[in-house]
Amino acid sequence: MLYVGVFLICLSVAHTGGTGLLAPRFPRPRGPVLRSQYSYDTKYFTQPVDHFSFTTPDTFDQRYLMNRKYFEGNGGPIFFYTGNEGDITMFCDNTGFMWDIAPKFKAMVVFAEHRYYGESMPYGKDSYKDPQHLGYLTAEQALADFARLITHLKSSIPGAANSPVVAFGGSYGGMLAAWFRMKYPSSVIGSLAASAPVWQFEGLTPCGSSYSIITEDFQKGSPGCETHIHKSWDLLTQMGQTAAGREKLSSMFSLCSPLNTSTDVGTMSQWLLNTWFNLAMVNYPYPASFLEPLPAWPVKEVCSLITASSDVLEGIAAGATLYYNYTGQAACLNIKESAVSSLGDLGWSFQFCSEMTMPTCMDGIHDMFPPQPWNMTAYIIQCKSTWKVTPRPYWILQQFGGKNITAASNIIFSNGLLDPWSAGGVMESLSDSLVAITIADGAHHLDLRSSNPADPQSVIEAREQEVQIIREWLQNYYSKL
Repeated sequence: MLYVGVFLICLSVAHTGGTGLLAPRFPRPRGPVLRSQYSYDTKYFTQPVDHFSFTTPDTFDQRYLMNRKYFEGNGGPIFFYTGNEGDITMFCDNTGFMWDIAPKFKAMVVFAEHRYYGESMPYGKDSYKDPQHLGYLTAEQALADFARLITHLKSSIPGAANSPVVAFGGSYGGMLAAWFRMKYPSSVIGSLAASAPVWQFEGLTPCGSSYSIITEDFQKGSPGCETHIHKSWDLLTQMGQTAAGREKLSSMFSLCSPLNTSTDVGTMSQWLLNTWFNLAMVNYPYPASFLEPLPAWPVKEVCSLITASSDVLEGIAAGATLYYNYTGQAACLNIKESAVSSLGDLGWSFQFCSEMTMPTCMDGIHDMFPPQPWNMTAYIIQCKSTWKVTPRPYWILQQFGGKNITAASNIIFSNGLLDPWSAGGVMESLSDSLVAITIADGAHHLDLRSSNPADPQSVIEAREQEVQIIREWLQNYYSKL
């Protein structure tokens, strides 16, 4: 079976599956019901579909969420979240750091939805109809949306005309926050780019780095855990070659649909690969429901089950069951639930096939996964077949500078060392104002989540440093008025 490594986020891991579609890899939150203090007004702003030509008159309504509870006018700050590849309400609910610090700064809070996601559909139900309708789904167009929205906010809200704007974003949203400051420095005075793999592109970062980090996470979870997972791939393949073996696997994993063919077994392997990738991203120090309801330090909990069994595959089944059925409410496990099934997933698949060429690979030596090199030719063929578009592997580097970004300023790049996507992040400060913050015990954008009594000291200190830097940006801005 041919695997074409692709990019998940909101960054789950994805490969080509039985549908032939490219599944995204950034996690989209399924978090808890919005807490009462996270109240906001839902508003819409008319945007041009194409910011970069004068021949397309089409427009659409971009959704954004706004809270002015703490904003006192008179040029108070605006905290602006650059929306990810999904419904903005879910990112709003899972970005508690902005809500936690808004009262301290008397800041207005705004969450802007990314075009082609959630309710912000340029062509309504036809937005995904064909490349002609979908072709305006780019990071560049989204950044222009954000810039126009900020201009509108500052011109229409009393007391906001001179308000400094600070951008926040996590995962792909973090990439956008960083690029927003680079491209539109007059719109935002600074950006916090959390878990933003801005260097996970062709020629910048080794394609297997993320998988090596995942393997290290599982090694730390329980000695030998990564060895059991490494052995499981061949055992799955061997057992899946016979009808009796597939029946045993279906029963062992309590699957909703039986494994009828070797192709089904391949789909199951991909599902497990996605599971371990996702688990590493949400390895939080307290119970959370970002992707699935999980206990504190879920990698440790899963690994304890995997290593406790003398039968490798039974241990793997126990670990997968904890991930997908920690609450005990699932009657069975659905190996197709990681497949492309929503507009959010489809949108990121298109972005991956147009400008977001973010190579991933595995070698089975430096990681616990089945060997699979990055295959640019197969990737291009798959994208042409799926979306009728040809990828531009180096376009993002040309647009946003690759590793030559020292001309920019006032960007915080925060990364948790437990997060697979830290491999493509900025891990060392590039200047006095391009600051890297590393979080030893942090998974995917842990610092953007609400404070929690179980937070490790590393994320507490990271947030304190972020607040101090933002305060300095604001003080510098006001001193020049």
